[in-house]
Amino acid sequence: MDPVSQLASAGTFRVLKEPLAFLRALELLFAIFAFATCGGYSGGLQLSVDCVNKTESNLSIDIAFAYPFRLHQVTFEVPTCEGKERQKLALIGDSSSSAEFFVTVAVFAFLYSLAATVVYIFFQNKYRENNRGPLIDFIVTVVFSFLWLVGSSAWAKGLSDVKVATDPKEVLLLMSACKQPSNKCMAIHSPVMSSLNTSVVFGFLNFILWAGNIWFVFKETGWHSSGQRYLSDPMEKHSSSYNQGGYNQDSYGSSSGYSQQASLGPSSDEFGQQPTGPTSFTNQI
Repeated sequence: MDPVSQLASAGTFRVLKEPLAFLRALELLFAIFAFATCGGYSGGLQLSVDCVNKTESNLSIDIAFAYPFRLHQVTFEVPTCEGKERQKLALIGDSSSSAEFFVTVAVFAFLYSLAATVVYIFFQNKYRENNRGPLIDFIVTVVFSFLWLVGSSAWAKGLSDVKVATDPKEVLLLMSACKQPSNKCMAIHSPVMSSLNTSVVFGFLNFILWAGNIWFVFKETGWHSSGQRYLSDPMEKHSSSYNQGGYNQDSYGSSSGYSQQASLGPSSDEFGQQPTGPTSFTNQI
C-alpha cells in the first residue's frame, strides 16, 4: 500500500470535513480562479475606417491588449483619409496597479491556503500543541480578509476603467478621420470581458470565505478558550451560591418544623390533663 493510501485509510484526511480545513480548501480553489481569470486575460477589438477614397481605407484595424492593462502603452495606426498619411494613436488609461495588486493578493492567498491545508492534514497535533500556530493563523486570516476586500474593490474600479477605454465607440472618437461625416467608421469586433467580470466575482467570494473563516480560526486560539472560562466561572459561582441557599432553606425548614413539633408537644400534654379536673370534682361530690 502506498503512503497516500495509508494516510487516507488512517483517517488523516478526515480533518477536511471540519469547517476550518474545508474553508481553507475552498479558499485555495477560489484563489486559483481569481488570478487565472485576471492574470491570464488577453483580448482585443477590431475597427474599420472606410474613406471616401477607397485606396486610403483600412477595414481591419486590430487593437490587442492584455494583463496588466497598461492601456496607454497600446498603440495602433489608423488612416487619416487625407492621402497616405497615418495617425498613430494609443488607448487611454492605466489599470496595472489595481490588476497587479489583485493578482498578487490571489497568488499569496493561494500559497498560504495550500500551506495551511497541509499543516491541518499532516501536522494537526503540532498546530494545536500551543497557541502560537492558531494565533498566527488568526492574524493572517484577518489580514487576507482585508486585502481581498481592498483588492477586489480596487480591481472592480480598474475593470470599469478598462471597459470604458476599450469601448469601440470611445476609440473611434480618437480618430480624426471619423470626425468627418463623409468617412464611415464602425466597430467590427468588441472585446469580451466575461472572464474579467468573473475575476471580480471570485475576488469578493474570496473575501466572504476568508471573513467567514475568521470565526473558526478564532475558536482554535487561546483567546476563545479563556473567554469561555471567563463566562463559565460566574455561572458556576452563581450556581454554587444558589445550591447553598437552597440547602440553608431546607435546613431552616427542617429545624423550624422540629421546633413546631416540640412546641406542639406540651400543648398536647396539657390538653391530656384537662379531663382529670372534672373527674376529681365528681369524686369530691
